[in-house]
Parts: sequence; structure tokens; C-alpha cells
Amino acid sequence: MWQELREELHPQGLEIVTIALDTGGPDAVRHWIRAANPTHPSLIDREHVVDALFGIVNVPSGVWIDETGTIVRPPETAYPRRSQYIDRPIPADATEQQIEQITTLKKLRIEADRYLAALRDWVTHGSASRYALTPNEVIARSRPRPVEEATAAAHFELGQHLHRSGHVGAAIEHFRAASVLQPDNWTYKRQAWNLLAADQTSIDVYGTDWMTEVQKIGAENYYPALDLD
Repeated sequence: MWQELREELHPQGLEIVTIALDTGGPDAVRHWIRAANPTHPSLIDREHVVDALFGIVNVPSGVWIDETGTIVRPPETAYPRRSQYIDRPIPADATEQQIEQITTLKKLRIEADRYLAALRDWVTHGSASRYALTPNEVIARSRPRPVEEATAAAHFELGQHLHRSGHVGAAIEHFRAASVLQPDNWTYKRQAWNLLAADQTSIDVYGTDWMTEVQKIGAENYYPALDLD
């Protein structure tokens, strides 16, 4: 999806860099990158450094950076196209569990059309675009990092290190602590769940899963509304 957008906008000067946040490293994402066959830089951030630097708490998120290296828009939900599942009818043979999952997914706020319109405007007009923020506006919209979130980041980093070192049980405790300290950080939760062994479920280990957490906050709140006005 990003490759199509890159082909459209690269002649006008835009470069797209996609970054997979995955502690599992190349093996965890190689299939997806090969399937996309990108001509743009496609990176893997196994340390979740991008999370810490930009304040990303969910994916997909986009950050606009101009030719001087200045952030023009901080992280916000970035979909390159409207997800197909939103408009597809629920299959007649869907199970009760599948119906619940599909219904929840359909409630997610996906504003791909608005996001792409703003991006195209910025590519065309540069700093004169109404969507290009000033440095002060970028700072005002950026996430603060209170001591709880800084401590959560430390727990998450420890969890990653312990998991790679084979101390899976100890890693789980640090992943759990990170989620408690920063409950709205979905990259922490999803990474912890994805690192579980094949015979484990997040419900069994962490007492929750993606569907439970999304329904708790309301699917429409999973992605915040784009602030493009």
C-alpha cells in the first residue's frame, strides 16, 4: 500500500520510509516486506527506538519530516488506503466469535482519505500547506513523557533484552509492568503478546488480549481522530 503511494509522490520529492517495530527482527517481518516489494527504504526496528524518539504508541503511525530534517507533524494514525474489511459484509457462515471480531474491526476509526489528502497537499505546497505545523505546534501536539512513561520504557527495554537472552518468564513480568505504567501504549502490549510461545495465549499469560482491550475502551477510540482542522 505504501509502495503505491511512493510511486505517486516520489517524483514530487517525497520519500517514504517504512519501519516495522518488531523485537523478533528480520525473520518476523521478512515475509511482509518481500510481499510489498518496496522500492523505498523498509527498515526493522527491533529495539523500538522509534517509539521512544517520536512517542509512537500504536501502529500504523506516520511522522512528517521535511527536507531540513525538521518534524512537520508528530505521530498520528497513518493509513495509506481505506481498509477493505470495513466495507465487506460479514460472511454468512461466520461463527459467533468471528462476527464479534469483524464487528469490532468495522468500528475502528480509519481516516485514510483525510490523511492522504493532507499528505498530498503538503507534498504540493510544502511549508505553505495548511497541514504543515510550526515547531511550536509540533511540540504542543507531541506526547509528554512523565516519569511513569519513562519507567514503562525501561521495563519494556528490559523485557526485550531478557526475552532475547532466553529468560522468557522474567521478560513477561517486565512487559506486564510496562503495560500497567503506560496502558495506552499498544506497541508494548502487541509486542509482548506476539512474543509468546505458540502454545500460549495472551489471555492465559497476561489475562487479556487485543479484542478485550479494544472493547474495553471502545473500538472507535483505538485510533484517535486526526487533527487536521
